[in-house]
Amino acid sequence: MSESAAVSPSFIAGLVSPQAWSNAGNKLISNPPSWTTIAGTAAAGVVGYCLYEKMCFARWRRMKDGSILNGPDSVTPVIGGIVEMVKDAYGFWERQRTYSFPGLSWHSIVGVFTIFVTDPQISRHVFNNNSKDTVLLALHPSAKNILGASNIAFLHGPNHKLIRKSFLALFTRKALAMYVMKQDQIICDHLGKWLDSLGSTDSAQGKTTEVRTLVRDLNAWTSQEVFAGPYLDDDETRTKFGKAYMAMTDAFLGLPICLPGTSVWKGYKGRMFIIKVLSKAASRSKARMAAGHEPECLLDFWSQQVLTDMKEAEAQGVPAPWYSSDHKMADTVMDFLFASQDASTASLVWTITQMAEHPEMFAKVRAEQQRLRPNLDAPFTGEELNQMTYTRQVIKEVLRFKPPAPMVPHLVQKDFPLTENYTAPKGSLVVPSVWAACMQGYEDAERFDPDRFSPERQEDVKFAPNFLVFGHGPHYCVGKEYAQNHLTAFLARLASSVDFQRVRSKVSDDVIYLPTLYPGDSVFSFKWSSPTARGACAKNAPAK
Repeated sequence: MSESAAVSPSFIAGLVSPQAWSNAGNKLISNPPSWTTIAGTAAAGVVGYCLYEKMCFARWRRMKDGSILNGPDSVTPVIGGIVEMVKDAYGFWERQRTYSFPGLSWHSIVGVFTIFVTDPQISRHVFNNNSKDTVLLALHPSAKNILGASNIAFLHGPNHKLIRKSFLALFTRKALAMYVMKQDQIICDHLGKWLDSLGSTDSAQGKTTEVRTLVRDLNAWTSQEVFAGPYLDDDETRTKFGKAYMAMTDAFLGLPICLPGTSVWKGYKGRMFIIKVLSKAASRSKARMAAGHEPECLLDFWSQQVLTDMKEAEAQGVPAPWYSSDHKMADTVMDFLFASQDASTASLVWTITQMAEHPEMFAKVRAEQQRLRPNLDAPFTGEELNQMTYTRQVIKEVLRFKPPAPMVPHLVQKDFPLTENYTAPKGSLVVPSVWAACMQGYEDAERFDPDRFSPERQEDVKFAPNFLVFGHGPHYCVGKEYAQNHLTAFLARLASSVDFQRVRSKVSDDVIYLPTLYPGDSVFSFKWSSPTARGACAKNAPAK
């Protein structure tokens, strides 16, 4: 260092001494800067930040071989593409996909450097990692307010593995068979209510209606009944529970501001009420299972497993599993409820929409149902569901063609190699596209074709790595079979009981994000397919 550039210790001490700061403060008070100076300083700070952001983005776009990530040539400082995304979410992400298909592309979302992944192999690599040293799920800016910071969606490491191991008891063949019977009963009940409210008969179509809300209510009631139904036995509490449940769902569509009166605040309060109700349900369930009663819902099956885990821990002289408290069990069942809501609702809507667009396929589903289930009065069984080969092909194609959760954002915790040539910087978002993966490899992938999953073509086997609808890795969906059974039971009962027509409009072929994928509209009219169909549904509906 040269003589002129040297800084003496006394000079530094003078800068940081209390007296120096006091003198500077007094000078500002006695001689404050003008508004022009303040505005100029603020403007300079904004410009400086924008330039800094631009330089960071330019550096983060560059790959090891000197090439750069595809994407927009420039973005609006600070806000990035958020306005464009809010105005037309489908258009925004579709343009992002075309920047590099398959591969990586970049954008900025509210100043956060975002990497969009359309390569299935890279997407699986991202899904395979879940730790503070790699990437963690980043569901929504307000997700921790809505779901709770300890929600399973945010878990990783040994605790995450331990609780997922306990879930194996929830989706055995015995458990799934019981769930199917409940699913069918509720589907029958709701189909009857739909058609009655619309004035439908076996000889005339009823009034037209947008089915999205009807399907949402059917799905919400199914989840509540299957997961904890016997313990939601107070009508007033059940009504409040349903409203709280919808408040949580709606909170994900609101601005990420958690203040009294906002949708996020209502979602937060809804969660607190749901946890309170489910904590009591968990306590009652564990008491019933300890007394030797048979399981009647998902919570009961889990209580059996939790009690077993607690006994094993006691025998080993170690603490009970961390998830065994009533509150932790309530938190997890709430997550099951939430995870089963939007995704399954969207897929149910796509199921009926695709069948309206492909009546020849719906006729094949109906023929299969008539062959397998000539007696409509008989309740569904898990064994029958497994024999519905073509019906299940249709459901799998619905999920591939329009995966309900089209992308799964992850927040990079430390610099994270995505490929040998590119490393995502710490703090960036990596967004694997499930939809893009599902549109690769398959024969004529843009066409809706259930036969691709037939025993003859076996595209489900050939391109299994691209079918990322239920995720991959540590957060792979444990309820995969439950979800597919629900969709299959819905389509099977629909084909057995109802005729319907879609009323198309200029937006019918659009795709909208709510935040899962939905058709632009789904307006239908219904009629019973035969004089006996209404009676069969009424007979299979839950007893009042």
